[in-house]
Formats: sequence, C-alpha cells, structure tokens
Amino acid sequence: MKRSKKYRAVLELIEKGKRYSYNEACELVKKTSTVKFDATVDVSIKLNVDPKQADQQVRGTVILPHGNGKTKKVLAITDKVEDATNAGADFVGGKEMLEKIQKENWFDFDVIVATPNMMGEIGKLGRLLGPKGLMPNPKTGTVSPDIAKAIHEIKAGKVEYRVDKEANMHVSIGRVSFDTDKLVDNLKTLIDAVVRARPAAVKGTYMKNAVIHTTMGPSLPIEIDG
Repeated sequence: MKRSKKYRAVLELIEKGKRYSYNEACELVKKTSTVKFDATVDVSIKLNVDPKQADQQVRGTVILPHGNGKTKKVLAITDKVEDATNAGADFVGGKEMLEKIQKENWFDFDVIVATPNMMGEIGKLGRLLGPKGLMPNPKTGTVSPDIAKAIHEIKAGKVEYRVDKEANMHVSIGRVSFDTDKLVDNLKTLIDAVVRARPAAVKGTYMKNAVIHTTMGPSLPIEIDG
C-alpha cells in the first residue's frame, strides 16, 4: 500500500520497536494526525481470549472522564417521559417511536435506552436493531429502571468496549484537539476497565498488544502489563 508523503513523514516520529508509556503515546499521537480535520484518537487492543467461548466474552461500558469528543443522540423508550426529557434525551416516547423506526426506517439516533417494562415491545424489533448494535442491554446500562441516570451517563461520556470475533477491540478515547493529560486519563480509564473485565477462564497473558492511533494515522504501541 502506497502511503502519502505526509504519512511517511509522521511515521518517522515513531521509534521502531518501542512501546510507549501512556504519557509519551498520548503526546506523540497528537503529532501523527495526517488529516486536516480534528481526527479521532482510537485505541486498539488484541486480547488473548477465544470469543467463541461464552466464558471468554469481554464486553462492558466505561465512563471516560473527559468524554471522547462525540455527542451521542439518545432515544429513550419509556413511560417516564418527563424524567427522560429532563435528563437530556434527544427523543422520547413509547410504542410510537418503535413504529416510526419500523415503518419509516428512522435511525436518527446513536443509542437507545429503555426502562425494563418496554423491552417486550423493543424485542419485537430485534432483527432490525440487533445487527445495527442498537438493541438495549442491561450489561451496557441501556436498560435501567433509572432512565435519567442511564441518559446522564451516556451524555457524560460512557462508551462501550466489546471484543470482536478476532479477539480485538477498538474504542475511541478522544480527539487530536484534546490536551495530552485528558487523553492520558481516558486511556488509563479504558485500560483499567478492560483489565477488570478479564475472564476467569483466561490463563497467562491477557492483553497481547495495544496501540493508539488517529484517524488514518500510524499506530503507536503502548506499554502494557499483560
């Protein structure tokens, strides 16, 4: 693959074979963006798990202390309309919102939160919402009797991490415009959460590799304890 002149230039900033500390990585990654817009800063982690095994799934949510620079539109499916509205949900409703999704193919939102009593109706749209990753789930905090708290957490910067079928996970932790210390805080918070989610069935090294990179930028290996 032929790389641009700008890409090759920033690649020279990265020391071959070195694993960078959190501070070094977050400071340097800001200098490796090759695009004109405020690029996303992502973390990619390779885990020593077998995602095919139910007891080796790694999935959860974490509230990044400084958010990740992305504002999520929240659709609340609940009968607690006032609570959801006051908490900052972008769209609030019940069956009529589900009908809008089904009949109009409406998806002008990023996440659905719901109260447990609405899951029976939402489940009917499982084939439509599931493949898009929009099905509310108690494990990710998107199904909760405290709908206001669920919405507040999402608006405050809660992100989901989830291992894919290749045992990798990819999570956005900020943007190039973020101060280095804010990126460091977010990175540490994410890594700590993934470490705590280590399945009991995993023996030996858990994190095989981790890198930080910007949109279309080169990867910087991070120093981690496996």
